[in-house]
Amino acid sequence: MTFDRKNLTDNQLLDLYKRILKPRLIEEKMLILIRQGKVSKWFSGIGQEAISVGVTAILDSDEYILPMHRNLGVFTGRNIPLYRLFSQWQGKANGFTKGRDRSFHFGTQQYKIIGMISHLGPQLGVADGIALANKLKKNGKITAVFTGEGATSEGDFHEALNIASVWELPVLFVIENNGYGLSTPTNEQYRCENLADKGKGYGMESHIIDGNNILEVFNLLSELKASMKENPRPVLLEFKTFRMRGHEEASGTKYVPQELMDMWAIKDPVENYRRYLAENGVLTSDFDTALHTEIKAAIDEGLAVANAEPEIEATLIEELNDVYKPYVFELVNPSYEKENIRFIDAISTSLKQSMERHENLVIMGQDIAEYGGAFKITDGFVAQFGRERVINTPICESAVVSAAMGLSINGYKAIVEMQFADFVSTGFNPIVNLLAKSHYRWLEKADVVVRMPCGGGTQAGPFHSQTNEAWFTKTPGLKVVYPAFPYDAKGLLNTAINDPNPVLFFEHKQLYRSVYQDVPKDYYTIPLGKAALLKEGNQVTIISFGAAVHWALDTLAKNPEISADLLDLRTLQPLDTEAIFDSVKKTGRVIIYQEDSMFGGIASDISAMIMENCFKYLDAPVKRVASLDTPIPFTKALEDQYLPKGRFENDLKQLLKY
Repeated sequence: MTFDRKNLTDNQLLDLYKRILKPRLIEEKMLILIRQGKVSKWFSGIGQEAISVGVTAILDSDEYILPMHRNLGVFTGRNIPLYRLFSQWQGKANGFTKGRDRSFHFGTQQYKIIGMISHLGPQLGVADGIALANKLKKNGKITAVFTGEGATSEGDFHEALNIASVWELPVLFVIENNGYGLSTPTNEQYRCENLADKGKGYGMESHIIDGNNILEVFNLLSELKASMKENPRPVLLEFKTFRMRGHEEASGTKYVPQELMDMWAIKDPVENYRRYLAENGVLTSDFDTALHTEIKAAIDEGLAVANAEPEIEATLIEELNDVYKPYVFELVNPSYEKENIRFIDAISTSLKQSMERHENLVIMGQDIAEYGGAFKITDGFVAQFGRERVINTPICESAVVSAAMGLSINGYKAIVEMQFADFVSTGFNPIVNLLAKSHYRWLEKADVVVRMPCGGGTQAGPFHSQTNEAWFTKTPGLKVVYPAFPYDAKGLLNTAINDPNPVLFFEHKQLYRSVYQDVPKDYYTIPLGKAALLKEGNQVTIISFGAAVHWALDTLAKNPEISADLLDLRTLQPLDTEAIFDSVKKTGRVIIYQEDSMFGGIASDISAMIMENCFKYLDAPVKRVASLDTPIPFTKALEDQYLPKGRFENDLKQLLKY
């Protein structure tokens, strides 16, 4: 291994040595503790320390870095107190996740580190969002994000690189190519000679670096950082390296040929750098001994503090309260001046007034800029707010959702428009595993609204007509809103944008241009979690939301003899259980009307809740009316049969006869 100090001073060389030695000594201690049964799991980075240390060393302390689970040098390089790291690994309160997530699965705004989730890929898109925020702020900051060679096969990797290139985002994409994805060698993972070659497909600058040579890492990255400040752009870096331990300690390394282990042992990044410094008179044996003693003492001291810390005691209230970031609803009353507008106009007006109210609000989606979106909701927004805040995206929902999370992390609010709610399936992972869980895991908000044009009745077929709210009502940490009227759509969307928690906002396409209502011209808000009682009666409670509310109104208009409470839920998560139970206790009969297919829909949960809490008040079984348990078809005759509109009236009358 050849080292080139360039113009680095002795002090700079020694600083890098301190940085690379510290994680190595911690790792060695962890291996002892594992053998003693004092640590349950460990993902070792022995052999790869030069990459984490070098990347972290060239970044400013306020520049975000997104590491993975064997990048200990990032955390020590940011000078996180060791007792906090040890507490984190032991699942104790002085860690960063209150015992809710393990090892390096955490982030910390204090140290500008954003941790991974086990799905690996989404953090690359998060880095895009953080970098986009930096670009909007014009602060000259760069972002570094780590991944392994295995994760380069994930779609999120390609989506994130494409977005970064198209948007010219200042991101260092760091690939640690250590030869194996768990036990799968690289020749079973990809066919290109070098992963750096993938950058060519995205028009992206790329470099191959000896990941075991700390000076090569530090010097090249220092030059790149200075260049990226003057010319913001993404850069793909492939670090050739090797991990000398298993994927995690329990897996071992039996799948690795011994000659490969021997070859890389000779290239040890710590030992080779130590020898270089000693041979060139920079590092004395006395200084080296003293440094080892100092670091080991700090490790022992940190472990003593963590070991003395009591185990976490489960507190039910705290667990439930941390699912969402606390949010105090701000009631803004509507003005008296109104205009008769369509549902689609209410959505557009809400977005426009929210953009005016929140200067840090960014909207992203396919074709939403000059074209105005598939439904023309953002038509004219670019002229008013500029392309920096109204951003066309490539067709890559997963990375866009992840980028929205990155914007939130770095001080922005984000709205993502799914062109159709059906397409959210390709962005499902970051919604349910990143947005939904971040506050619970490490108290980081996800200030993101995902707009979901949905629903049938327009003969758009299986991929443009689903109403898939039940995919998300099941996931703790998400809020789900589904209005039926323009007045509610505007007020609830305003609130959803104000709320720092992730919100799925469903907008039924058939209502866009068919439903009119007098709506206040000015900005106003409506609280989430409050149902609307549209009609009052004493025979039956009808519970519904979205387009089905209008279908229920049509049925009641045809049957004026039916005395019904009609409850429009408006918000599905949080759910207004008080309004539901109060109505059911009054009428004794209840029918739940949803457009979604029957099995697994939210009607099933509402039915179960009513049976558990209101059974003694019921005069008949709870009735559910829903679409068929098939995909939604295209042809009108088949779609009409699929939707529940033709069955609701008969089912309602049968319930009243029970």
